[in-house]
Amino acid sequence: MAEKKGLFAPVGEKEVTRAILEEYTKEFHEYVESDVIVVGSGPSGLVAAKDIAKKRYKVLLVERMNYLGGGFWIGGYLMNKVTVRDPGQKVLDEIEVPYKEVSDGLYVADGPYACSKLIATACEAGVKVANMTMFDDLVFRENARVAGVVVNWTPISNMPKEITCLDPIALEAKLVIDATGHDAYLVSRLAQQGLFKKLPGHGSMWVEKAEDALVEYTGEVHPGLIACGMSVSSTYGLPRMGPTFGGMLLSGKKAAEVAISILQEQARA
Repeated sequence: MAEKKGLFAPVGEKEVTRAILEEYTKEFHEYVESDVIVVGSGPSGLVAAKDIAKKRYKVLLVERMNYLGGGFWIGGYLMNKVTVRDPGQKVLDEIEVPYKEVSDGLYVADGPYACSKLIATACEAGVKVANMTMFDDLVFRENARVAGVVVNWTPISNMPKEITCLDPIALEAKLVIDATGHDAYLVSRLAQQGLFKKLPGHGSMWVEKAEDALVEYTGEVHPGLIACGMSVSSTYGLPRMGPTFGGMLLSGKKAAEVAISILQEQARA
């Protein structure tokens, strides 16, 4: 009796493993050196990465968790609707996410859908992702210019201290963006080394002041290092905005504009 033909292609375990290994290492090898490294994949980091990559720059997004999107998935209080205040909805228009105006200048969208679309548009723009990868340190060049990041596997942080002597690796870039949220890990590292003032941390909630200030202060905090999103709030002691995301989205766009301007200036030099 003839053997019944299977539904799927006759591919075994070794071929699956080789495909994963070969494609991952090839891509990682290429992005050991990038134009821009964005650390943190919340809404501001995703928008910044997307907009920079759309200008044909090599962008690597480094994320310590196994998922992308930060709090953009879940809104506030685990209720997965996200709000944006005018003009933040323009970013939702860009990524073709529907929303509803619930009061004058306030819009509500579905969190999982908005987050998924933002991730998809970033990937479509050419952004590459290294997840389960945690920031460890900064790479410096002449005049203490930031020139990359030192990273390690996230699971290393959960190992007993006595057996964590696994050296990290370094990734180089022309620019680095701190989109690590409240902790502002990269700017904090600058402060630890005496290259930046001590971070005051973000202030208490004040939505109307917070979002305007967040976008205003988004920019280069040190040669080679740009801050966006809640990293900006913690760096400058700005009030927090809570579960509304227009400021985060527009902070990402401004960070991209600053990054592109610096990259163009570098190319002319």
